[in-house]
Amino acid sequence: MPDPTTLIDEAIRLTDAEGRPDLRRRLEQAKERSKARSIRVMVVGESGQGKSQLINALVGAPVCPVDDDVATAVTTVVSYGETPSAVLVRQSGDVSASAEPPLERRPIGLDELAQHVSARANPGNRSGLVAAEVAIPRAILAGGLSLVDSPGVGGLESAHSLATMTALPTADAVILVSDASQEFTEPEMQFLRQALRVCPNVACVLSKTDIYPSWRTIADLDRRHLAELGRDIPVFAVSSQLRLDAARDADPVLNTESGFPALVGYLRGEVLGQVERLHRRSLEHDLRAVADHLTLALQSELSALVDPAATPAVVAELANAKERADDLRKRSAQWQVTLSDGIADLMSDIEHDLRDRMRAIQREADAAIDAGDPGPLWESLVDWLETRITTAVSETFIWSDERARWLAGQVAEHFGEEEVRLPAVHVGSGDGALDAVELVPELDRGRVSSLQKVLIGMRGSYGGILMIGLVTGIVGLSLINPFSIAAGLLIGGKAYRDDKDARLKKRQSEAKMLVHKQIDEVLFQVGKELKDRLRLVQRTTRDHFSEIAGELHRSLGDSLLASQKAASLFNAEREQRTGEIRKQLARIGALTKAVTDGSPPARAASTRTAPTRTASTRTAPPRTAPTGTAPPRTSPTPAAPTVPQSAMSAS
Repeated sequence: MPDPTTLIDEAIRLTDAEGRPDLRRRLEQAKERSKARSIRVMVVGESGQGKSQLINALVGAPVCPVDDDVATAVTTVVSYGETPSAVLVRQSGDVSASAEPPLERRPIGLDELAQHVSARANPGNRSGLVAAEVAIPRAILAGGLSLVDSPGVGGLESAHSLATMTALPTADAVILVSDASQEFTEPEMQFLRQALRVCPNVACVLSKTDIYPSWRTIADLDRRHLAELGRDIPVFAVSSQLRLDAARDADPVLNTESGFPALVGYLRGEVLGQVERLHRRSLEHDLRAVADHLTLALQSELSALVDPAATPAVVAELANAKERADDLRKRSAQWQVTLSDGIADLMSDIEHDLRDRMRAIQREADAAIDAGDPGPLWESLVDWLETRITTAVSETFIWSDERARWLAGQVAEHFGEEEVRLPAVHVGSGDGALDAVELVPELDRGRVSSLQKVLIGMRGSYGGILMIGLVTGIVGLSLINPFSIAAGLLIGGKAYRDDKDARLKKRQSEAKMLVHKQIDEVLFQVGKELKDRLRLVQRTTRDHFSEIAGELHRSLGDSLLASQKAASLFNAEREQRTGEIRKQLARIGALTKAVTDGSPPARAASTRTAPTRTASTRTAPPRTAPTGTAPPRTSPTPAAPTVPQSAMSAS
C-alpha cells in the first residue's frame, strides 16, 4: 500500500468536496493513530535474570541501570527519539474517582536516570514515580518499537509482578527473561499461561549463556515445558555481555555468537510486522468505509441522472434504508439494548466473580488461622493474604477486559458492514485499584515473658495450695506441705494452659476479624473502581457506535436527497452533473484500488457494491477460577504461596 498519509490526505480532499465533516473527522483520527503508533514490548521476569542488561544490549546503550541485586524499581520505557533524553512521570494533584490521575513530566539528564529508577537510590519506589521514559536514536526503535523494562521482583507470584500482569493487555508483545542457571519454575509457567490469554505475542529469552555452560540442556528443558502449553512460543538463548562486547569491538562473529540476531529478527519480523499488518488493516478498513459512504451518495445520484425512469424505485429503496439507519440512531435500537443489557450482565458477573474469589480467600485464611497460632507467623500470613488478594483482583480485571471486548464485538454485529471497527475499550489494569485499601493492622504475637508465666501459674496455684493445705491441716500438717505444693503445681499448670488456650482463641478471633475486615475493604474499593471503569467502557462503546450510526444515516440521507434532486434537473444540468459525478467516482475508485492492491491511484470509476455482513462466530470468554489451584474455567491463575499451616501448627 502507498504512503498511508498520502491516501488519507486524498480521502480528506474527497470528503471536503462532498461536504462530509463526519467522515473527515474519522480520517483525521485514523491519521493521528497512524502517526502516534507505538508498539510496546514488555520485558518481564524475576529479579536478577538480566532484563535491564537485555534491553541495554538490544539498543546498544546503557539506558537501564544494572546491578547484581534488584536494579529497577520504576518501570522504564525506552523508545525512539532524535536526541537522547529522559523524563520522569509521576502523579500530581488530586485524583478524582471519575478521572484519570493527572501526570507531571519532569525532564532529567540521562546520567541522572539511575538516581531515580534504581532500587538502590529509590528503594520500593519511595519517590512515587509512575514511570521513566527514555528516548534514544536507534534503528531498532525507529519503527515505533518501545521496550518496557519492568521492575525486578522476588518471584512472579508476588504482588508487584501481578501489577505487571494486569498491564499485559496494553502490550503488543511480552518477553519473559529467565537465566540459564535453571529451567522454568512453576511461577514462571503460570505467568506465561496468563500472558498467553491477553497478549498476542509471547517469547522467552534464556539469558547469561556465557556464564552457564549447560545452557543448551536448560533450553531443551524449557522448550519441553512450553510445548505443554500447546502454543508455539519461541525461545532465544542470548548473552547480553557478548552482544555489548561485539558492539564495542564491531565484531560480527561475536554478535552472531551472542544469539541476538535471531531475537532482533523476531522483534522486526513477528512483532513489528504483525502489528504493522494490523495497523494497515485498520487503515484500509477506514479508507474503504469512507469510500463506500461517498460512493453510495454519488452512485445513487448518477443512477437517477442516467436512468430517470428508475428514480422512483431507487428513491424508495433509499428511503427504506434510511428508515433502517434512523432505527440505529434511536435509544431503543437493538444495539443500544444489547449494550445496556450486556453492561448490566457484565457488572453483575464481575461483582459475583470478585466476591467468589474473596470468599475463597477468606475460607483459606480462616482454615489456616484455625490450624495454629497466627501470632508468630502473622507477617507471613499478611504477605500471603496480600498476594492472594492481588491475584484475585488482577484475574477479575483481566476477565473484565476480555468480556468488555467481547461485548463490543456483540454490539458490532448489529451493523451491516462486513467488518465494523471496534472501539478501543480497556477496563485497564488493577495496579491502582488497591491503593485506597489500608494495610492490614498488626496482631498481638502472643509472646509471654518468663515472669508473666510464673505469675499466671502462681495465680492459679494459690487456690490449690490453700485448699489442700487446709485439708491436710486436719491431720496436723502445716499449710505449706508437700501435698499442698504438689496440688498447687498441678492446678497452676492447668491454669496456665487454660490461659494460653484463651489467649490463642482470642488471637485467632482477632486475626479472623482483621482478615474479614480487609476483604470487606477490598470488595468495597475494588468494586467501586470496577463499576466506574465499566461505565466508562459503556460510554466509550456507545459514543463509538453512535458515531458509526450517524455516518450511515448521513450517507443514506445524502443519497436520498441527491436522487430526488437529480430527477428534477434539466438535460444540460444533468449532463454537467453526470460528468462531475463520474470524475469524483473515478477518484474514489483510484483510492479504493490503491488501498486494495497497493498500486498507484488511477483515474477509473468505482464499481464497488454495498458491503454485506458475514455471520459471526464470537463466543463469550469463560471465567477463571477464584482459587490458586488449576481452574476448570480457563487457563490457571498465577500460583499463590501456600498458607504456612504446618509452621503455624508447630508454633
